[in-house]
Amino acid sequence: MKSMKHIINCLVENQPGVLARIVGLISGRGYNIETLNVGPTEDPTVSKMTIVVPGDSHVIEQVTHQLSKQIDVIEVVNMTNRRHLDRELILVRVATESHNARAEIVDLAALFRGHVVSVQEDSVTIQMVGNQETVADFLCLMKPYSIVDISRTGVIAVGREAPGASAAKG
Repeated sequence: MKSMKHIINCLVENQPGVLARIVGLISGRGYNIETLNVGPTEDPTVSKMTIVVPGDSHVIEQVTHQLSKQIDVIEVVNMTNRRHLDRELILVRVATESHNARAEIVDLAALFRGHVVSVQEDSVTIQMVGNQETVADFLCLMKPYSIVDISRTGVIAVGREAPGASAAKG
C-alpha cells in the first residue's frame, strides 16, 4: 500500500487533557504526527483539531477508528479523499546579501501571493499562505537564498461538501 499524508479533522470537547490524550493515542501506537493545529470553533465548548499523519490507508483507518472511540471526540473526518480546502501559513526570514537578491526574493514571494512583513539590513521576512504543495514549492525556491528562520502553523482544512455530508463519530 502507498504511504501518503492524510489530513484528519477532529471535533473534540474543549477540556483540559484532551489534546494530550489524542496525541498520546496516535504516538503511542507508533504513528507520527507531521502537523497539528488546534483551535476553538464557533462553539466555545468545542475545539477543532487538524492532524496530518503520514501512512497508508490501513494506518489511517486504524487512527481514525481509535480516535472515534475516545469519549471527548465528537467527530472524526479523514479529509484527504474528500473535497476540501487546506491552507498553511508560514513566516520565513531569508538572508539578503545584496539589493538584487532582495528584489528577487520579493518578486518570487509576489508570484506565490506572499507578502513582505519585515525588511532588515541583511534579511527579508515573507508571510505566505497556501496549500501544502504551494508552500513546499515556495520554500524550495527560497533555499538558494539561505533561509535564516521559519515558522509554520501546520495545515488547517475545511470541507467543501454540503452541511451534514461528513462522517460522524462511530
